[in-house]
Amino acid sequence: MNRLRTIGLLAAAAMSLAACAAPPAAPAAPAAPAATAAPAEPTAQPQAATGLPDLGGREITIAIENAYIPFNYIRLDTGQAEGWDYDALAEICRRLNCKPVFREIAWDGMIAAVAAGQFDMAADGITITEERKKTVDFSDGYIKVDQRLVVRVDENRFSTVEEFKKGDFKLATQKGTTNYDEGVKLVGEARVIAFDDFGSAVQAVISKDADAVIIDDVAGQGYVGVNADKLKLLDGIVSEGQELGFIFPKGSDLVGPINAALKSMREDGTLQRLQEKWFPKGRQVIEYDQIGPGAYGDPTPTPKP
Repeated sequence: MNRLRTIGLLAAAAMSLAACAAPPAAPAAPAAPAATAAPAEPTAQPQAATGLPDLGGREITIAIENAYIPFNYIRLDTGQAEGWDYDALAEICRRLNCKPVFREIAWDGMIAAVAAGQFDMAADGITITEERKKTVDFSDGYIKVDQRLVVRVDENRFSTVEEFKKGDFKLATQKGTTNYDEGVKLVGEARVIAFDDFGSAVQAVISKDADAVIIDDVAGQGYVGVNADKLKLLDGIVSEGQELGFIFPKGSDLVGPINAALKSMREDGTLQRLQEKWFPKGRQVIEYDQIGPGAYGDPTPTPKP
């Protein structure tokens, strides 16, 4: 996730959840991921797509968790699918003349499933790394994030990342993410508690089952904004400037067109407008208790040792 994904925390019924055939088995993938229609309207106003590739109405299957604010989730109050991924892919497909079809799958099986060709691509706030490039192709990066620590607002045992590292404190995060990898580098595997989702990792800090959560700064600012009376960002950066991108099976013919659409959206300001909408500084767009569990089923996942 980032992965860079971001802290201990989830999405339920989709805007239009149509039953679809189960893909071939992949590690930790659900037996029959649900297809979710993209929102009817893109975030940006229609832009001229002159010179962009035309995909001829092609359906693009896109793997997501539906449990990763602000990228993708399902609102409990309306059952509607929302998030950066939905808006961005709706706009990309409007420009390229394609149809996005979103399918839920748990994060820990997502990259393997895309590599095996079970999906055309995945959009889930995925950090671009050299290791992942060995199994999947990446789009150009669409946002850069730093990794930070979020702690309880009354934390006084440490005040910097270095002080946290030197102590015997527990670090929460989401399993299988670059956040997890950076956490292990920072304090060692024995001090890391991994959860199925970031929402649960954040809650572990609030409930004092962990002392900090490592998360992307954009998500961390949101969690702190929603829980300003409970959480704060710790001074210092664990790692900086990591780019997020879409992933595809090796050799996919979609990489070029998606990159062309991203380039046009960057140049006309659409990516900036999406960032301002879904990554508002200092606040979260929605809280985790307002979304369904998405690919995880159980709204209160347990930590994985």
